[in-house]
Amino acid sequence: MDPLINSHILPAKQTNSNLTKRHTKAFKTNTLELLYLLILSVYFALLCYICVTNVLQLKVEVMKTADASIYLDKTRPKKSGKCSVKIKVTYNRKRKYFSTGIDLTPDDFEQTFFGKKKTAIQKENKTKVEYFEKKASKVIDNLYVFSFDAFEIEFLDQRNTANSVSFAFDKYVSNLKLESRIGTAESYECAKVSIQKFNKDLTLAEITPTFLKKYENWMIKNGRSITTVGIYLRSLRAIYNLQNIDRSVYPFGNDKSKYSIPTSKNTKKALTIQEIGKIYSYEAEPNSTKEMAKDYWLFLYLCNGMNVKDFCLLKWENINEKMLSYNRAKTKRSQKESKKISVALKPESLEIIKKWGQPSINKDAYIFPHLNTKMSEVQKRTTYQGLTKIINKYVKQIAKEVEINKGVTTYYARHSFATVLKRSGAKIEMISELLGHSSVHVTESYLDSFEKEHIQRETDVLTTGFKKAN
Repeated sequence: MDPLINSHILPAKQTNSNLTKRHTKAFKTNTLELLYLLILSVYFALLCYICVTNVLQLKVEVMKTADASIYLDKTRPKKSGKCSVKIKVTYNRKRKYFSTGIDLTPDDFEQTFFGKKKTAIQKENKTKVEYFEKKASKVIDNLYVFSFDAFEIEFLDQRNTANSVSFAFDKYVSNLKLESRIGTAESYECAKVSIQKFNKDLTLAEITPTFLKKYENWMIKNGRSITTVGIYLRSLRAIYNLQNIDRSVYPFGNDKSKYSIPTSKNTKKALTIQEIGKIYSYEAEPNSTKEMAKDYWLFLYLCNGMNVKDFCLLKWENINEKMLSYNRAKTKRSQKESKKISVALKPESLEIIKKWGQPSINKDAYIFPHLNTKMSEVQKRTTYQGLTKIINKYVKQIAKEVEINKGVTTYYARHSFATVLKRSGAKIEMISELLGHSSVHVTESYLDSFEKEHIQRETDVLTTGFKKAN
């Protein structure tokens, strides 16, 4: 072949070869890109699947149905042996119980709900309880997303259609518990139970002066004190006052047409300075519970008649040199600006802190070893009550041993603090401030019973000669 021709052909072959290589390279690149995109697509689809699955699982979790059932609460049987029949609502392994207002013995419960032959009362009770069970189930079904709070509002609101006193109490007690006012909540629950025993289905419209007088007589007839009657009816009055009811039918008051809540003659008891000295001088076994109780009582007395709850709540931040300042837990909610009570720490008080306190560099730590930050409000209240019982038990023993013929309790510490200062000539304004009273009038009323007792005792000398003549 002609070299000239070959010289022209060869470059053409080389060009085709280069093009082929470039096409091959481009194909490989495109293939890799497509493969990469395919992998990304699969990964994205997998990710979407996981997300959708999780969302569906979450939705299923949210949409889990609660369950309502009839339950006999055998954990707190009454003296009669009867137990409260409740509606048990279970959701996500948590349970909450709602009273039906019906009490049955275990045997009667079995016969009422599972027996073949039933009495008329058993049939009536079964109908009532099953009505509440169906109502609870209906509320659960109507809730798109279940929560106990939402259930409680709907379930209890349905009871309010007849202005139920029981419902009004339950609603208020629920709010008290949310505010951690456990003691007050328990007091209102006791009042509700008592009123329900007298009239199970009481409505607000039925609370009249006549009804209130009948309830008072029923309570007295059943051995309850005037003090208890007063406490329960003041609770009922507080519940009534929260309702939007025409004031023209208001049943409470001092008018002849109204009902006046009885008040007991609660004569406060106090120790003399000599009797307090006997308790102070008593020698208990070192480091014993009895010695602790004696020291705690003296601390309460020296610290303005402090109560046990405030004592347990004391923290190191409350002490500044030889002064202790704190807010009374009792008045934190009842006063717009809670008064700080100032206590002059005497050497005896400081010695008690040194002996029984738990040292800490943390100012937020409790001084005395009875509370911790992990306790619930219910646990704290149990602690206050338990410690009060211990102090009262041993101080009464000490009082008896030193021949003080009075049932000395922690209340005596507060009453004694006030009277010792009063009889020493302290101004009533200062005593009022130290006690944390809202006004001097409260303090005057508080000290009134002490002074009457003191006057009676001091004027006994007037009849001394009469006794000798006899």
